[in-house]
Amino acid sequence: MSKDNHIPDGALPTELEPLLEAMAENVHDEWAAQRRSEGWSFGIRRDDDLKQHPCLVAYDELTETEREYDRRTAMATLDFIQRMGYRIVKDE
Repeated sequence: MSKDNHIPDGALPTELEPLLEAMAENVHDEWAAQRRSEGWSFGIRRDDDLKQHPCLVAYDELTETEREYDRRTAMATLDFIQRMGYRIVKDE
């Protein structure tokens, strides 16, 4: 895995931007589903004892800061795929 194939910040090809956003939403949805399966529910503040979390909402209801966290996770996944030598090609 060469550093040469690393996606530099801001260098995501334009055609992958919708994929990045879809992946970020999926990251959030999977996280939320896992939390709910563990008995967590929405709460104004995070409370580990009551298993409540303020981010247990739909992706589009998250703050931009929270959505950016999910985007970074998605970007890291895209970067990893590229560093492993794979290409992402959309079927037309």
